[in-house]
Amino acid sequence: MNVRQAALDTLIKIEQGGAYSTIAVNDLLNQKKLASKDVGLYTELVYGTLGRKRTLDYILEKRVQNPKKLDSFVLPLLRMSVYQLFYLDKVPDRAVLHEAVEIAKKRGHSGIGKFVNGVLRNVTRDGFPDLSGLPDAERIAIEHSHPDWLVADWINTYGIEATEAMCKLNNEPAPVTVRVNRKQITVDEMIERLAESGVQASRSELSSDGLVIESGNVHTTPFIDAGILSIQDESSMIVADALSAEKTERVLDACAAPGGKAMHTAERMDGGTLVALDLHPHKAKLIERQVKRLQIDGVTALALDARDAGDEFERESFDRILLDVPCSGLGVIRRKPDIKWTKDKESLSGLPIIQREIIDAVLPLLKQGGTLVYSTCTIDPSENERQADYILSNGLTWDETLRDRLPEVLRPMVSSDRAELKLLPTTFGTDGFYIAAFKKEV
Repeated sequence: MNVRQAALDTLIKIEQGGAYSTIAVNDLLNQKKLASKDVGLYTELVYGTLGRKRTLDYILEKRVQNPKKLDSFVLPLLRMSVYQLFYLDKVPDRAVLHEAVEIAKKRGHSGIGKFVNGVLRNVTRDGFPDLSGLPDAERIAIEHSHPDWLVADWINTYGIEATEAMCKLNNEPAPVTVRVNRKQITVDEMIERLAESGVQASRSELSSDGLVIESGNVHTTPFIDAGILSIQDESSMIVADALSAEKTERVLDACAAPGGKAMHTAERMDGGTLVALDLHPHKAKLIERQVKRLQIDGVTALALDARDAGDEFERESFDRILLDVPCSGLGVIRRKPDIKWTKDKESLSGLPIIQREIIDAVLPLLKQGGTLVYSTCTIDPSENERQADYILSNGLTWDETLRDRLPEVLRPMVSSDRAELKLLPTTFGTDGFYIAAFKKEV
């Protein structure tokens, strides 16, 4: 399959079919219709075009007067082509134009080919637009391709410099990090085995179980299927340290799918009991598959709305509870660029309400003296610090031992008066993440 046609098919599937980018990309790669040498360009074209959509549309809007009247494939094709012109230095302009015109003629007719050729020649002639005269918020939104409302919110919370740095980073490829199942192998042994498979890895500074892939393709090794490696972001791995579950304890992960944090916790416990909940039955089955792959005992996966957990479990029946609640996901834009375009401020406004409903349902299940960890993969204060304050208002106190449980590099980031950790995408280059730890006093 031609790599640009494959990328175009995926972009159309995401934009018009509502597919998630990660799922659509993995589906095509699993079909193995692309040569291995083309996989890198394919993923670059898909994620790059999605991530730069705002910028690309700004460039095209003066040259495409009625985009809604175009055949459905034309605008995605133009975006992908303009992305190559300005962001892929190794692809000659003439090759970009030739491929675009050929695809346009093949999918449509010669008239569409001429239209695409004319638009792209104009773009090439005019070059990248000068944005320097725009107000800061508008310039950042266009130059780094983020929604206006999100840029405005981040500027209000974090300031212009931090906002621009985050937006810029969100358009760069995310690092590949993996978690070592230390029930099966040591971290040093894993590094050696990866090297033997042509993959270079280094230790994570944020998790004793984590590795950062420096070069090579870990997905082509047998280690993930064998259950000794799992793909997981470093920020997400920190949760297991924050929770610090013991092997004799009973633990609840109230919103567990796809199961990374639950599996990490279970690997660390090496015994005890962990109950993992998810609202959707197919996601509970996904957790069960993870348990089987990793050869973990003591984990039960249930399809249950966390808001109904009080109907299923007795009060004060868990030693530790993880609340990794449904959130806006604005900390993972770097990995899932379509999040920027599929969500808006209004659609996210109901999330804090759902989060509090889950908090209300789960808090009574925590034993006296037990530990609660609240986490999200967003950097929005309404879903983080304000929810922490809500938990405190319900009788829990800060867990002052959180700092001691975290890796040394993170300890200075936990203040003396609040047992919480917030990582911006720019802090360590991880996903944006928030963790807070609480105790239920005896």
